Amino acid sequence: QSKGKKPLFVQLVLDNIWSLYEAVMKRDKEKIEKIVTSLGLKIGARESRHADPKVHLNAICSQWLPVSDAILSMVCNKIPSPLDITAERVEKLMCVGARTFDSLPPETQELKSAFMKCSSEGTAPVIVFVSKMFPVDSKALPQNKPR
Repeated sequence: QSKGKKPLFVQLVLDNIWSLYEAVMKRDKEKIEKIVTSLGLKIGARESRHADPKVHLNAICSQWLPVSDAILSMVCNKIPSPLDITAERVEKLMCVGARTFDSLPPETQELKSAFMKCSSEGTAPVIVFVSKMFPVDSKALPQNKPR
């Protein structure tokens, strides 16, 4: 980088995105056609003739770099398998607030084993986990409070 070289990410990813963006915004039909054919994409005539270049850019990018597929594959690769969950974690998920797992009804406590098995059998109980997330200022978190 000190001698004017670009980082690898810039060379392989960002330069390609920037050249596509520039070609679409300047309406360089030859360059756009070359990019589309080299990527093996099929862009509809309606999108390519649209007055707004952002529609054309969106059509190309949604086929070339589909965000939904990327996010789903990242979630599948990064989030641990439900089968790897520990018994303590299951108890924490099943208990709300200050309640302990032992204070839950026996029927609910029996769900712990089904929760850990993640069975898809027809006789297995259906367990639904509802979670509500809300933003909190980082200064309000216990580890960031002044002592």
